[in-house]
Amino acid sequence: MHSAATLLHDIFGFDSFRPGQEEIVHTVAKGCNALAIMPTGGGKSLCYQLPALMRDGVTVVISPLIALMRDQVRALRAAGVEAGALTSANTDDETRAVWEGLEAGRLKLLYLAPERLAAGAGLGMLRRIGVTLIAVDEAHCVSQWGHDFRPDYLRIGELRRALGVPLAAFTATADAETRAEIVDKLFDGQQPQVFLGGFDRPNIHLAFAEKDRPRQQVTGFVAARKGQSGIVYCGTRAKTETLARALREEGHNACHYHGGMEAGDRREVEHRFSVEDGLIVVATLAFGMGVDKPDIRWVVHADLPKSIEAYYQEIGRAGRDGAPAETLTLFGADDIRLRRAQIDEGLAPPERRQADHARLNALLGLAEALSCRRQTLLGYFGEEAQGCGNCDLCDRPPETFDATEAVQKALSAALRTGEYFGAGHLIDVLTGNETEKVRARGHDGLPTFGVGRDIDRRGWQAILRQMMGHDLLRPDPDRYGALRITEAAHPVLRGEERITLRRDTMQKTARRPAARALVSEEDAPLLSALKARRRALAEAANMPAYIVFNDRTLIEMAETRPASLDEMARIGGVGAKKLEQYGLAFLEVINGEAAALHPSRRRLAGREAGELFDRLMAVQVDLACGETGHDKPLSCSASLLARVASARPRNLQDMARLLGEKRSDRFGAAFLDVLQAAD
Repeated sequence: MHSAATLLHDIFGFDSFRPGQEEIVHTVAKGCNALAIMPTGGGKSLCYQLPALMRDGVTVVISPLIALMRDQVRALRAAGVEAGALTSANTDDETRAVWEGLEAGRLKLLYLAPERLAAGAGLGMLRRIGVTLIAVDEAHCVSQWGHDFRPDYLRIGELRRALGVPLAAFTATADAETRAEIVDKLFDGQQPQVFLGGFDRPNIHLAFAEKDRPRQQVTGFVAARKGQSGIVYCGTRAKTETLARALREEGHNACHYHGGMEAGDRREVEHRFSVEDGLIVVATLAFGMGVDKPDIRWVVHADLPKSIEAYYQEIGRAGRDGAPAETLTLFGADDIRLRRAQIDEGLAPPERRQADHARLNALLGLAEALSCRRQTLLGYFGEEAQGCGNCDLCDRPPETFDATEAVQKALSAALRTGEYFGAGHLIDVLTGNETEKVRARGHDGLPTFGVGRDIDRRGWQAILRQMMGHDLLRPDPDRYGALRITEAAHPVLRGEERITLRRDTMQKTARRPAARALVSEEDAPLLSALKARRRALAEAANMPAYIVFNDRTLIEMAETRPASLDEMARIGGVGAKKLEQYGLAFLEVINGEAAALHPSRRRLAGREAGELFDRLMAVQVDLACGETGHDKPLSCSASLLARVASARPRNLQDMARLLGEKRSDRFGAAFLDVLQAAD
């Protein structure tokens, strides 16, 4: 059985594991129960795909989304791994091929939707095909605390007990309550080996901006990244349609996606996003869970997400190939009011509503952060980090000011008006604006009337929004969204605590976020040409472009410019099968033409045996007519030389068994010298 490192290189084309992967792979391969919490894009799938290849029998992968399963199966087959999926989307031919592979013992990975476990014949089928490992993707779906609970996941624990096989569970987001429920439901409370991977995705640039003509903010961001695949998340179905239309009018390839669409239309968008280069999907938050697309270059939130976990999950769909990716999240006071109202007006018990407010506070703390966003984000997940240099606040540290006095004035205005009014009325009181509403209620006679004239209306809007972000003021659903003071505000009001706010959010800005280049200006034309060749090959095979090679692999090709198949084989993501299938096509783009190689030599590209083949070939040329140069010409075929280079016989007897007596007499001793010199 091949080692994990050998399979990683030969099949998937990687020279090393990502952080945390290797220990998980070996634990799962040994047959130990495991629970791994790893960031989206952190390489979860390899942590069960490699053990499946290292173990006897079939590994069943339970995954919640058909599109995700089909994408993974397609990628595995492209890498030379026998895999299949049994889903409701299968054609009869696809299902027949899966069963044939199972019956013949060829299939190593079988993907199943959890709903399939409800079928009465499911357990008998899994016993018959020799299942030796269960892998559960998106394991948080088993938890009532998780953000995507699926009742069918509750059957997985029964399946594990019935089959008596080890189980490995994987998820990207699982807080303490969710982890405890996963252990209880999947492992019967018996503690598996738990791997809590780092949550950092250092290739993703983080940025937030307060809403200021948000449609123009989104279209400006997208215009600077024309031709790149991206997702724009919106809070409403209607907004997805209008924003997608606006992007199309500006010349972008964009479409919308939401739960109100017909199922066939949704599937068409999912398929287009999977196979088309540069497509933009403007979607509600449901989109993306089932798209295993590694080269999404950016994610924009046109509205504030629901929580920091949701934000982390959604931005994690960008840059899963490890290449640079960007995010932008827009937010405003209306977003905060909406999210508070959704929590307060929901049917959850009080303790759950309180927890949801705390989660929203964490997200608002990230939005209103005064220093490195990555420190704030990772701190929420219990990790420490230095300033990252890859977020908007590291790029351009914000100007701040001691806002204690201004905040006290705003809190006093809220209290003196009975906590029955929204931001607009409070600003009228603070700035001394004698509206009819102010006069009718006698608020023009309050001590706080006009005490904030030194700050303009826009400035007070920013201060009040930041106060809501810091949870000093909270909309009260029982008072039609009027702002009321929270417990956290009282120490500030009494002067026991001081508060610092950002001044730049109070100033109008028209800066358009600059796109971050994937490669240098010198390498950009070659990267475009490589993408064009990838697109042509993918379209000819009717499959997603990233199945050929992902962006990160093409970026490395453009930067290192391999001149031979041996050098191409050292590019990350170029495994043996893809090298044989696509290597020459991409070398032609890089070098104008590719050196012709015999197929036997091509199969050794990137391996030590390939270099040995070349040395053996050189020796053969020198001895083709014997040492004197006058003997009858004799040679070995390329396939025979490849066998010598791979088998590396140790003595003349072994060499003769490979070459035959005549060729061994001519070349054997010289070939042994080459092989021994390589040891």
